[in-house]
Amino acid sequence: LTFPLLSVTLLVSFGSSMLYGYNLAVVNSPAEHIKTFYNATWSQRYGHGLAPGPLTLLYSLTVSIFALGGLVGSLLVGVLVERYGRNGTLSRSALLVLLAGGFMGFSRELASPEMVIIGRAITGLHSGRCSLGCRAVQDSFLTAWPPSAHSQGTGGDYVFPMATGFLGLIPSIFICLGVFSAQVLGLPELLGKDRFWPLFLSVVVVPTSLQLLLLHCFPESPRYLLIERNDVCGATKALHRFLGTLDVQYVVEEMKKEQRSLSSVEMVSVWQLLQDRSVRWQTLSVVVVNAGMQLSGIDAIWFYTNTIFENAGIPVSQIPYTTVGTGAIEVVAGLIGCFTIEKLGRRPLIITGFCAMGICSAGITISLLLQTALPWMSYISVACVVGIIAGFCMGPAGVPFLMTAELFTQSHRPAAYIVGGSLNWLCNFTVGFIFPFLQMSAGAFCYLVFCGVCLLVALYVYVIIPETKNKTFMEISHIFA
Repeated sequence: LTFPLLSVTLLVSFGSSMLYGYNLAVVNSPAEHIKTFYNATWSQRYGHGLAPGPLTLLYSLTVSIFALGGLVGSLLVGVLVERYGRNGTLSRSALLVLLAGGFMGFSRELASPEMVIIGRAITGLHSGRCSLGCRAVQDSFLTAWPPSAHSQGTGGDYVFPMATGFLGLIPSIFICLGVFSAQVLGLPELLGKDRFWPLFLSVVVVPTSLQLLLLHCFPESPRYLLIERNDVCGATKALHRFLGTLDVQYVVEEMKKEQRSLSSVEMVSVWQLLQDRSVRWQTLSVVVVNAGMQLSGIDAIWFYTNTIFENAGIPVSQIPYTTVGTGAIEVVAGLIGCFTIEKLGRRPLIITGFCAMGICSAGITISLLLQTALPWMSYISVACVVGIIAGFCMGPAGVPFLMTAELFTQSHRPAAYIVGGSLNWLCNFTVGFIFPFLQMSAGAFCYLVFCGVCLLVALYVYVIIPETKNKTFMEISHIFA
């Protein structure tokens, strides 16, 4: 693993995954300030404030429209990468963040809640387009090992080398760092005050600008240059940089073989994937794991952490610091998953993660029901929230993306990514939009919904999905059969 290869991996994750995590958590701390702004603006325009129901609806839309933008962006990734490559797509996506930052940063000056909502939608569009980040990490790493260096698959396809598990979880580490950054900046001593919330939302322009400047210091993906653009000279120069050696001809030859094999392989559409009986269990597994990842309740925790802690009886003055503490534990849990995935495998991490989340979701319900009689139950609620976040970051945060890549050949993989990514964003939107209303109607019992989802997904993985570490597609397919 050379320094340039690791550097571009970190840079891609910094400007895509970290921003995704930041935008998940950035609306948590200033929630009351944003609602007050909406109410005041509505009163200026129409002479009366918003009732609690419509105000909650408007704020829920602000939170969840990020996911709708992400859905649209993720559907455009394939076309954009094919046309502009990894660097070109990321550069164009970065310009969207600068636009979104302007909308959100000047929204209060112009008394326009619509600008906040539009800005959130645009940041979601950027995050969806930068779901390329996870694939770019795998793409960059695969460049370092030609197919002959490890097991061959079918149709010119090949399995991922062992360390892909490690690098494949790096984006999830940066998601955790993004969430943690939003929690720290949301402290009252920093940007957590009422007058700073537009600046707090628009801070996203800083890492984006940095990525935009540094991205041009790195060459384009060699596989893209050779396979998509047929630029042998450019791919050779890029390989010199990435591999740190002049002897790259054997890698070029292997990629040429891959190019010839891919030209003979017909790519499967989403509809064909759903109809293909030979991979029906793999497709169902992608659906279950990706939908379960978002319906596990993790988005409710990230979007509405302060509200959850307030309902749990934590003093308002202590909530921001409690939230930061959970974020720090989240980063540690993500690092544990990153460094243990190749020793433990995919299945143990994802099963343990979902089980921990399910048990802790039930624990929140019990602690909320008993907190009137037992005041110390509020600390149990905090511990359960920490357990949900830690369980998620250790496995479900990153393993589904790896499994999607490892369950399919190259011909089926793009369609599988579309299915998994679309479900990810749709479920993200669903949880972000309905959770406040679910909490109002079901109270403490709303967390039992997440508990049921987590335990059912863990059971499905235990019964149906095999371990994919160090296995070819044919071996995985035989186990499914």
